[in-house]
Amino acid sequence: MQERARKNLENFFRHLSDERRLSPLTLTHYRRDLSQCVAYCQEAGIADWEGLTPAEVRGWVSALHRRGLSGKSIQRALSALRTLFRFLLREKVVTCNPASGVSAPRSTRRLPRTLTTDQATRLVTIEAHDPLTTRDRALLELLYSSGLRLSELVGLNLSELDLSAGIVRVTGKGRKVRDVPVGAKARDALRQWLTVRASWTGPDEPAVFVSPHGRRLGGRAVQARLQSWAKRQEMGVPVHPHMLRHSFASHVLESSGDLRAVQEMLGHANISTTQIYTHLDFQHLAGVYDKAHPRARKKTTT
Repeated sequence: MQERARKNLENFFRHLSDERRLSPLTLTHYRRDLSQCVAYCQEAGIADWEGLTPAEVRGWVSALHRRGLSGKSIQRALSALRTLFRFLLREKVVTCNPASGVSAPRSTRRLPRTLTTDQATRLVTIEAHDPLTTRDRALLELLYSSGLRLSELVGLNLSELDLSAGIVRVTGKGRKVRDVPVGAKARDALRQWLTVRASWTGPDEPAVFVSPHGRRLGGRAVQARLQSWAKRQEMGVPVHPHMLRHSFASHVLESSGDLRAVQEMLGHANISTTQIYTHLDFQHLAGVYDKAHPRARKKTTT
């Protein structure tokens, strides 16, 4: 593409960073998705954004599909392109949005994997006998108690934790702030961790969870510790941080039936995102029905 089109793209990324204040990870996703579109335009001989037509956008979608990208990944790439063109329209660089009427191919909706309540309880029930296990118990209890994303957990600061009120203030996607309840078990585990945290770090470190070197704990370190504890607790299934978030949502919804409350606690912008947990709840109910109802069970042959 021409230099002018590339400058338009960099102006768009500055807009996302400076005006919309998106996270570095979200910006990385935008860059990756739109770099695929730029590569397609170069192959197709499209010199600037004005030359990208709806037919060409559909061609790009088809190319992504042939490469094996899922419907969800293609939809995210299309969303990035639509957002770019909304910015270009605002800047009067183009006169229409060619991606507005293009949809991604449908993909089967996979339900998130969750732990049972017994499995989740076994995972987070750790005998804390040193600073490392005390920290791990606190972060696992908080993940399951409040349904935090991994980025929200590692980004958490001491000033955002109010154990007396039982609330944690987290900054989620789009830098949206929400208050989430913290359960009694998690509060106890966090209090124990905060009493020993000072042995690892100084008073100037704001992070709730730190490494033995005294610095903020990273996401990969949390993933590694969770996998280690899953093996130690003999879970029998691979466990990742987001599985605890899924388990939190599923278990709260199963007990309360309050979809709106779960949506607020998870920080979902749209309730349609939260509704996937109703399918999990229905699967559980269907399983109970199949086992319990006399007209649901198949007759055994004698």
